[in-house]
Amino acid sequence: MPEGRVLEFTDVTKRFGAVTAVDSFTARVEPGVVTGFLGPNGAGKTTTLRILLGLIRATSGSATIGGQRYADLAQPLQTVGAALEASSFHPGRTAANHLAVYAQAAGIPHARVAEALGVVGLADVGGRKVGGFSLGMRQRLGLAYTLLGDPGVLVLDEPANGLDPEGIKWMRGFLRELAAQGRTVLVSSHMLSEIQQSADALLIIARGRLVFQGPLPSLTPPDEYATLVDAPDRAALRAALDARGLSYDILRSGLSARGADPAEVGAIAAAAGIALSTLQRRGPALEEVFLDLVNGIRTHASAAAPPATALDAPPPVDTAPGPDPAAAPEPATAAPEPGPAAEPTDLAEEASGDVEEDLPLDRPWEAAERKTEADVEADQFFSRYDDAPRYDDAPRPEEGGDQR
Repeated sequence: MPEGRVLEFTDVTKRFGAVTAVDSFTARVEPGVVTGFLGPNGAGKTTTLRILLGLIRATSGSATIGGQRYADLAQPLQTVGAALEASSFHPGRTAANHLAVYAQAAGIPHARVAEALGVVGLADVGGRKVGGFSLGMRQRLGLAYTLLGDPGVLVLDEPANGLDPEGIKWMRGFLRELAAQGRTVLVSSHMLSEIQQSADALLIIARGRLVFQGPLPSLTPPDEYATLVDAPDRAALRAALDARGLSYDILRSGLSARGADPAEVGAIAAAAGIALSTLQRRGPALEEVFLDLVNGIRTHASAAAPPATALDAPPPVDTAPGPDPAAAPEPATAAPEPGPAAEPTDLAEEASGDVEEDLPLDRPWEAAERKTEADVEADQFFSRYDDAPRYDDAPRPEEGGDQR
């Protein structure tokens, strides 16, 4: 059984010129639970994950997997499975061929290809070209890639994007199953409603700063909850609560005992022989708490409060419908740092996918990925000529030809 490893971020800072995308980010992700990495678009989630996976270098600080940098792992693909994009697949290659290339490059037995496709529900379409896949199918293929080496650590960026309701339900159960096996599961998203139903713990980031970390129930302080209770004999209920020194407010719908646990209130009523008609725990909606945190309206003890300056104050989060989140850049474009080896902005990285100077040398499958991207460019070039052969028209292995 794969063994999960602790993911640790220590004072991670990443600057692109004058823009600070990640600011002194310190957090810890434990194995055995699903940890949601939550934040509005542009908060620094993808940049943080790229640093963890060795795709870009941190300006300062460190991100480790079981105490090691990603580049120092002896068998990266067998240790960490990561999927940051669902579209980085060659449209002219089959799903099985993609995984076979990765497996061969990483020294993984070819039998794992069929196993990984079967686990994510793509066994019947492994021989189909990815160009005909829906977004949800591409997401499943990305997940199959992360599972190819049977790793103990899974890092997934927006894994539910493009899935239908049935697929989302399957994804939730599958992530929990992986965590129950002792693996480390880190899932990033900008959708609180989805993370709320699949995660056990949360990291929340806003403008590059950690604003919360901990179990999901601790997101809202206990004193902000209240127990709403009522009974046909409300007078007897009030007398029982008064006798135990429990304060409450009288509402039209019942009695509201702030800070009281429903189990405690129910036990008081049971001891007094009072039948209850209502017993509910009420508190602020998680969405309200989340927006307050990312907008700087409230702070949480699990994270240091941001500096109280107008310049550093987090911008308000717009909850109205807008453009496709995937199209939004993470940090604003800024002038590159002086020097011969200035790093691109996060937007440039997303657009080009070219961060070769930051890739560890012991990850040959990254070279394989870049080769397939080059093939796509070649296909686009040849498509301008009607009489030129195109890669998509080349015979496949199952059609009697050799696959390049």
